Amino acid sequence: MAMQDIKRSRSVLNSLFSGALAGAVAKTAVAPLDRTKIIFQVSSARFSAKEAYKLIYRTYLKDGFLSLWRGNSATMVRVIPYAAIQFCAHEQYKRLLGGYCGFQGKALPPIPRLVAGSLAGITAAMLTYPLDMVRARMAVTPKEMYSNILHIFVRISREEGLKTLYRGFTPTILGVVPYAGLSFFTYETLKNLHAEQSGRLQPYSYERLAFGACAGLIGQSASYPLDVVRRRMQTAGVTGHTYGTILGTMREIVSEEGVVRGLYKGLSMNWVKGPVAVGISFTTFDLTQILLRKLYQKG
Repeated sequence: MAMQDIKRSRSVLNSLFSGALAGAVAKTAVAPLDRTKIIFQVSSARFSAKEAYKLIYRTYLKDGFLSLWRGNSATMVRVIPYAAIQFCAHEQYKRLLGGYCGFQGKALPPIPRLVAGSLAGITAAMLTYPLDMVRARMAVTPKEMYSNILHIFVRISREEGLKTLYRGFTPTILGVVPYAGLSFFTYETLKNLHAEQSGRLQPYSYERLAFGACAGLIGQSASYPLDVVRRRMQTAGVTGHTYGTILGTMREIVSEEGVVRGLYKGLSMNWVKGPVAVGISFTTFDLTQILLRKLYQKG
């Protein structure tokens, strides 16, 4: 039994570390695009690839190359625990549901596979939400307004109340369910289909990237309008808007900017950024897991 416990805690540590690394690598790779997307999501300016490029270029000229990664330290503070918890929780939920459905050690059937992904997303979002709120604020405010992460926490708590740190939480959870559920579901399903078709248990790295890209594309498209609503609610205090409820925010965005230009603003950029980030994230997670297992065996 002791050996079983050691193995289990090792696999938990394994997936926590692999998940943290996966999140950090993926998010840093797409940080400039992420920042640009948030700026468009929270303003009423029209989005186009040309405008996005102009914004990136203007930021580069005005504040230098590294300013494109402004807010990335706040992203890392959120993404590392978020990805670690999400990937680790996913492995645990898969194990629990596998035991519950009688599929221990085997690939889960479709519905439990979808549930495991959604539950992993909810768990991670609940535990790290205030850090996401802080990152959104950091991305849309000038450097002078908030000097660092701690400063934002203190100012928001003092000026707007602690409740503000969870503003936009409901649309986040509503968005996380289809996003995490479909992302994990698509990735796992493609891996299983690949193993059946090719007879190879482990896909090549480029195949993992492709599976992850498909997962990102499907997951992000399904939950995108809720992402826009969440960003508007999070940054309401600094953009001069008052967004109270999810439906109210949606109505206001649609009446001012229309459905496609409002609720799906920046989605085309997400179609570039999302698949790249999710592909890198899943691939990094899998390869780190494999590497750590090999090191354990050698050690």
